[in-house]
Amino acid sequence: MATNAIELSGEARGFLKAMASETRQQIMELFAGGVELTVGEVAERMSLAQSATSTHLATLRDGGVLTSRREWKTVYYRADPARIGKALSDLQASLAACCPPPSEAEAGCGCD
Repeated sequence: MATNAIELSGEARGFLKAMASETRQQIMELFAGGVELTVGEVAERMSLAQSATSTHLATLRDGGVLTSRREWKTVYYRADPARIGKALSDLQASLAACCPPPSEAEAGCGCD
């Protein structure tokens, strides 16, 4: 049986997995405006255990949503706008190929 599965790029799949958790969505809000935070800072602001926070941050990093840098023993995380943009672009292209938006005429916009 043939399926009409959406062909997603690895970037789009990673982004969707990373953002599938409400907790990770809330964590991402902490990185607005280019803020850079450590695991401990995120854990404190989110009232999460450091081990749980570390797991969430790793998922976000692996999904291409965050990037990290190490300074001695401390790891700093920040949003990765370029990879987020790529993932969103890929997702938009996949959805448009699968389910293109209706034209204005088809949507019955009433524009005459």
